[in-house]
Amino acid sequence: MAKVILLNGSPHKNGCTATALAEMIRVFEEEHVETELIQVGSQAVRGCISCGFCAKNGKCVFQDDPVNETAKKFEAADGLVVGSPVYYGSPNGTILSFLDRLFYSTSFSKHMKVGAAVVSCRRGGNTASFDVLNKYFTISGMPVASSTYWNQVHGFTAEDVKKDLEGLQTMRNLARNMAFMIKAFAAEKENGGYPKEERGVSTSFPDGK
Repeated sequence: MAKVILLNGSPHKNGCTATALAEMIRVFEEEHVETELIQVGSQAVRGCISCGFCAKNGKCVFQDDPVNETAKKFEAADGLVVGSPVYYGSPNGTILSFLDRLFYSTSFSKHMKVGAAVVSCRRGGNTASFDVLNKYFTISGMPVASSTYWNQVHGFTAEDVKKDLEGLQTMRNLARNMAFMIKAFAAEKENGGYPKEERGVSTSFPDGK
């Protein structure tokens, strides 16, 4: 069975972001896609210190938060949903530190795993936050799932989000599209394989020209 990991970057376990992700989870269940929700935003997550430990040991040097455990689940999953509230026009700092370390410390291929970003805000900063989160996917060869609007919900409380009917509709359509992509990619992998992925070339201008 296909599986999607969902990260809640909000410190509130049952807040606005969680409400949006719960709407997606209901659809994933209907589509027979297994899910696991990981609460990230309420944990103390340090930023990457560029120590190089992961390059030698295959995991992040810090063991006191869920980055390394999530990495194992991410490797086995077919898709990743990252949800975050908007803080000053950007995603929550905790989820950004988590993603920096999760993506940088993992050497396994993320090629053709489906990614989706979900943001919640009271009013503004949503599209800027959405753009930041999507960059983790697009640098990693992960196709990005879209919906019938940008993947966002509005509200100051979870009850507000439940009144954002268009936002919830967007979440449902996002989950359906993501489930379809995962299933289609799995079928094509069996049929003809994934697209060729080239690696090894890195632009550098050591001569200064």
